[in-house]
Amino acid sequence: MAADPNQPEPVGSPDLDAGQLGTGDMDVEAFRRHGHEVIDWIADYLDHVGERPVLPSVAPGDIARKLPDAPPRAPEPFADAMRDLDDVIMPGITHWNHPAFHAYFAITGSGPGILGEAIAAALNVNGMLWRTSPSATELEEVVVGWLRQLLGLPEAFRGVINDTASVSTLVALAAAREDAGLDVRDRGLTGRTDLPPLRIYTSEQAHSSVEKAAIILGLGRDGVRTIETDDAFRMDPKALAVAIEEDARFGFRPLAIVPTVGTTSTTSVDPVAAIADVRDRVSEDLGHPIWLHVDGAYGGMIALCEEHRWVLDGVERADSFVTNPHKWLFTPVDCSTLYVRDVETLTRAFSIVPEYLTTDDDDGVTDYMDWGVQLGRRFRALKLWLVLRYFGSDGLAERIRGHVEQARSVAAWVEQHDDLEVVADVVMSTVCFRAVPDWVLEVEDEDDPREAGLDRLNRALLARINASGEAFLSHTVLDGRYVLRLATGNLRTTDERLEATCALIGRELAALRSDGADR
Repeated sequence: MAADPNQPEPVGSPDLDAGQLGTGDMDVEAFRRHGHEVIDWIADYLDHVGERPVLPSVAPGDIARKLPDAPPRAPEPFADAMRDLDDVIMPGITHWNHPAFHAYFAITGSGPGILGEAIAAALNVNGMLWRTSPSATELEEVVVGWLRQLLGLPEAFRGVINDTASVSTLVALAAAREDAGLDVRDRGLTGRTDLPPLRIYTSEQAHSSVEKAAIILGLGRDGVRTIETDDAFRMDPKALAVAIEEDARFGFRPLAIVPTVGTTSTTSVDPVAAIADVRDRVSEDLGHPIWLHVDGAYGGMIALCEEHRWVLDGVERADSFVTNPHKWLFTPVDCSTLYVRDVETLTRAFSIVPEYLTTDDDDGVTDYMDWGVQLGRRFRALKLWLVLRYFGSDGLAERIRGHVEQARSVAAWVEQHDDLEVVADVVMSTVCFRAVPDWVLEVEDEDDPREAGLDRLNRALLARINASGEAFLSHTVLDGRYVLRLATGNLRTTDERLEATCALIGRELAALRSDGADR
């Protein structure tokens, strides 16, 4: 009978591990051998990531077409998968660990964090209950407490680690809905005639996660009212007060306010203390609480530096606060810390304990499954613990301080360039700028032909920078203007590499002047 190509290779094949032909796991010796190979692969990748193009030059579907349509029935050598990792997967990777990755918010998956991720995967615990892994629960409590101290947050705050700030914000706003005493937990929102329409207030510069949370919580996008900002793109407390009072007159129930410490586009810092004043006054006038949730997903970490701790002024008066170690604390994605003042309100919103999850553990233990949406919970605290221990608080602060200085050096270079301008204050480690040369071609049939021409020019400039593979920047729109964003924050971004990126921007702008068709 002819050999069936879908059956396992014969026992003794040099290409398969012994464990692949039985019914168990990879055998220990094979794991040790492949593990060393994988660590060497990771080390080589991190050592040479700066030599790769930041953005892959692939088209949609290119990667998928190189992969089989169906999974293998027979065992395949691990070496074959590693070869396909290099040949098929890596050509489609955008390298977030690249020293010239300056889009969105520059992040770093640091060495200790990567190793912590590997150990957590090996332990494979589910931290839903204290009993399901006491160390996972208690380490999480300790680590979020450490971070709380480093940021100068009040002792009343207790923390939990979620995957992303989108989920942390969703969880916080669910607690806000519970705190309003609307009996939504049991009765829901559908079909109820006894509830007024609910409102959440946030800046026009806020992250989209606030709107997403409103959608999921049944408030809809109409349940979010955006508040105008000042000339530094910060929420205007006076406009906030007017909006809340106006909504209350028309029958809306103000539910929560979400200011931002480090807005997504410009890293502006909303005046949390003044916003808390508005919340307190209006809550008293209306006779019901308004939840204050502060989004510091990116910007909160700058408070590790004493000279920048002012960004959290007023946060001590908030009901909840989120900041992400995976953004500016060198912890691999994903890791988001949510702090709440009143844990009982949070757990009242989410706690459901079926019989199969009941325990006779002491009432004082923490069961993190009651703190949010997830039942199954990864051991994220382990990688954050290793990062905090490896770098130390002084080392972390010094690195963040250096990234701020790098951003300021880029801003200084922009200001000295004849054809560029800084568009927003450089508060943290992100620079918003655009090209404004005299030689820009105006766009006909536009209300403002020069501004239309500048927008087209800056779009072309960004496309050329990113297509080069030498750097990756992102964009935003501020006051109707198309603006480029350059974020620092990667541990591997040296000053010399940053200077090379600035030189690239200058070269591509000069090339656009020479190539009038692209303008």
